[in-house]
Amino acid sequence: MAGNSEISERELKQEDESDDIFEFGDDLELNQFDGLPYSSRYYRLLHERKALPVWKCRHEFMTLLENNQILIVSGTTKTGKSTQIPQWCAEFCLSAQYQHGVVVCSQIHRQQAVDLALRVADEMDVNIGHEVGYSIPLETCCSHDTILRYCTDDILLREMMSDPLLENYSVVVIDQAHERTVSTDVLLALLREVVLQRPDLRVVVLSAPPASDMLLTQYGNVPRLHVEAPYAGEVVYSNSSRTESFYSALRLTLEVHRSREPGDVAVFLASEQEVVCACNILAKEAARMSVSLGQLVPVALCPGRAGVCPIITEGQRKSRRVFLSCSQSEDFFWPVDSVNFVIDTGVEKKLVYNPRVRASSEVIRPISKCQAEIRKQLTGSTGKCFCLYPEETLLPAEIPPRILESNITSTVLYLKRMEVAGLGHCDFISRPDPECLMQALEELDYLAALDNDGNLSEIGIIMSEFPLDPQMAKALLASCEFDCASEMLTIAAMLAAPSCFIEPPIGMVTEAMCCHMKFQHPEGDHFTLINIYNTFKRSQKEPHFSQEKWCRDYFLCCVALQTADAIRAELTDILKRIELPVSEPAFGTKTNTLNIKRALLAGYFMQIARDVDGSGNYFMLLNKHMAQVHPLSGYGAKAHKLGLPEWVLFHEYTLSDNNCIRTVTQISPQAFTQTAPPYYFCNMPTSESKAILQHILDSDRAGSTKPKLQPAATKEAESHDRCVIQ
Repeated sequence: MAGNSEISERELKQEDESDDIFEFGDDLELNQFDGLPYSSRYYRLLHERKALPVWKCRHEFMTLLENNQILIVSGTTKTGKSTQIPQWCAEFCLSAQYQHGVVVCSQIHRQQAVDLALRVADEMDVNIGHEVGYSIPLETCCSHDTILRYCTDDILLREMMSDPLLENYSVVVIDQAHERTVSTDVLLALLREVVLQRPDLRVVVLSAPPASDMLLTQYGNVPRLHVEAPYAGEVVYSNSSRTESFYSALRLTLEVHRSREPGDVAVFLASEQEVVCACNILAKEAARMSVSLGQLVPVALCPGRAGVCPIITEGQRKSRRVFLSCSQSEDFFWPVDSVNFVIDTGVEKKLVYNPRVRASSEVIRPISKCQAEIRKQLTGSTGKCFCLYPEETLLPAEIPPRILESNITSTVLYLKRMEVAGLGHCDFISRPDPECLMQALEELDYLAALDNDGNLSEIGIIMSEFPLDPQMAKALLASCEFDCASEMLTIAAMLAAPSCFIEPPIGMVTEAMCCHMKFQHPEGDHFTLINIYNTFKRSQKEPHFSQEKWCRDYFLCCVALQTADAIRAELTDILKRIELPVSEPAFGTKTNTLNIKRALLAGYFMQIARDVDGSGNYFMLLNKHMAQVHPLSGYGAKAHKLGLPEWVLFHEYTLSDNNCIRTVTQISPQAFTQTAPPYYFCNMPTSESKAILQHILDSDRAGSTKPKLQPAATKEAESHDRCVIQ
């Protein structure tokens, strides 16, 4: 991210030095936001801004904003609405001398919030971090002078916990409402309540058609401003089947490159996994091509791995970038003007949550008409869009709302917290599924986050302070009681960050497995994550240490580990703020190992499985499904010498072609019976595994009336074997 800022500043400086087309007299026009004279670059960018389609609506927008509390702006990407409308809102606040607050604009991707803030600060001729800033998870670039702030939708939601009426803001801009993320839908629902209590507040919702029709239905009689999109280029349809679309897209990409027609290529695939695979394939094919064709540069553009776009220098004008992306990534292309070809497979792979089995399943489905239209606009009027599906294909009109396809336990916990803050009413655009809602309430009840009246308990209030799923928040709180908070902070951070394991190149799978096995811990994957993080931190103290090289050597993702480090620091600050104890690290002792498992069980007692036949067929106690341990798990590796444990706790279960449980740690059934709430145990489905646990419970109760064997207990207590690192 810092790299993006450096590149942007360098480019701006070069353009400033070469921009001598404006001459001024003695009377310089002053910037209304900082009182300084405008630079020549401001006027050049102003000329570009006036060419944007949204500029034609400027006067009408300002009039509507002044006279209405809620305003919907409809338009596709490349119209300029995400950069211009927040600036106009800042001018509106300035005209009222900020008596009601400033402007905040939400985005669904952190990288886009940063990029837009950099661009808008440039256009407003002010300094980033001063008049214009951004707030994203783990990073804030704002000051007391900030009058326009870009942030992610989840950051704005968490801000409402301490400022439910958003009294710091005069205008709230909700961008990309058509993407229907859970956080954006919750914001849209809560803001309906907020505007009733704050007549001075303005809410501007930016969306792509036809999703704006749905918003009109939600908000009633509010004005809608439609921004006409530029004409799309030529659209070519094909009859590729779903199974062939991936390789058809790659073949077409290579054909475009061989044609020598100028322009970059944007390829939309079904999933991030396909994006990574396509990058590797295109890189290999590019190495075999003739030098006369120019360099082919694959670039992955995904929400989880947005990187810096390679800059094409004057000596590389024959180079062609291929932007590989997936769903929910169309808006990443707003700053890229060089795309002349779009290749759209027309499908996406999504995880859809099933509340009955408490698991997500992979679903491959067609994209929405809304997404298809946005992608066609990316080429401008002179490019080509290749749609790898028949023209008569019936696409759903809108993007399915994620609140209907996700585990909403975290959302329900948040809304319960907002009830405490006085915002109890939440009228959703798409109401959550009743079964999903009941499952979320039941889970929060099991975690002791609710009291007997169904309101948020004291534990629930503390859990809502953490930007974690409720189960992990409960485990982290329990770790303070069990004296293993330091280790649990590491586990929580590593699981909240992207996976630290990278997919090795073809031919190096065995070498990568050998490297990963050096970190494997006999107690399970949660302990392996601690090993990786601790080794990463220890290695930083070595002279001439390079984080990037160390991660490459061990086939680990450096960005993921750096993110985990930042998340751990944030979680530690929260624990200190609410005055909970953080224990000294004791990783490796037998007592610490037992305590970590007890803390994990405090949050994840609903995710227990038993190997029913000794061959790795795990029976899940809660939903009676069978699953295998994921191959990347320490217990999934064929070379694991200790065999498979009978009872395990798992972090994640996904329904797919080969049902897998991920991040698995060995536990004892006795620890489970001591930790799981009795009413949860009673509600578990009947099974052989439950009968075994019931027998253990009955034996413990019977044994509690008999005198204990002191010598054996003493011997156990005195054992402090160090945990073995393979």
